[in-house]
Amino acid sequence: MNLILFYSGKIRHNCVTCNKDFVAGYSKLAGKNQDEAGGAEGWALEGQVKWFDPGKGFGFIVAEDGGPDILLHANVLRGFGQGSVSDGTAIRVAVQETPRGLQATQVLEILGDRGAPFTGFEELEDMSPEDIAKIDLAPARVKWFDKSKGFGFANVFGCGKDVFLHIEVLRRSGFAELQPGEALSLRIIEGRRGLMAVHAAPWEAALNASNG
Repeated sequence: MNLILFYSGKIRHNCVTCNKDFVAGYSKLAGKNQDEAGGAEGWALEGQVKWFDPGKGFGFIVAEDGGPDILLHANVLRGFGQGSVSDGTAIRVAVQETPRGLQATQVLEILGDRGAPFTGFEELEDMSPEDIAKIDLAPARVKWFDKSKGFGFANVFGCGKDVFLHIEVLRRSGFAELQPGEALSLRIIEGRRGLMAVHAAPWEAALNASNG
């Protein structure tokens, strides 16, 4: 029987039924991270999403250490398991030089929003990022999500209850929007009105966690 671990208040419980260097200053970083990026022609770096438009199919990243904008194509983002990414999200990517400039060839990690703590969520007031990270990821699928309303719901596999999705939680997790039927992974707690997601990640994250 599949077992999904949720978080309730300060106590976790088992829920069975709800189961490169062509810009000055980049050379040191390029040499340090070549192996991780998969070759001498590429390197890994961390930056922030300047903007990303799913309709246009691309966006740009600003490197943490400065330099020119880095092109992020929708296909590269989908290779990581996401169809969108919110502006301002911290991100780590493998980068290569192309005739048109710097381009991300692989998303290595989406670090989310590193801003101020959650506000307006009574359930999260006493939870640190470390507390949230300890909650097991559960595979889920989006039931519906309305960006204009700022919320939606998802279904966890093996669970008959809907999970509330708030746009602020998604934004801080690095998602700009969600489509009905989209698969993803969620860290879930029992809120005052039922199950609610406190963190979202690509679908593969839950599978990797279960296999680890």
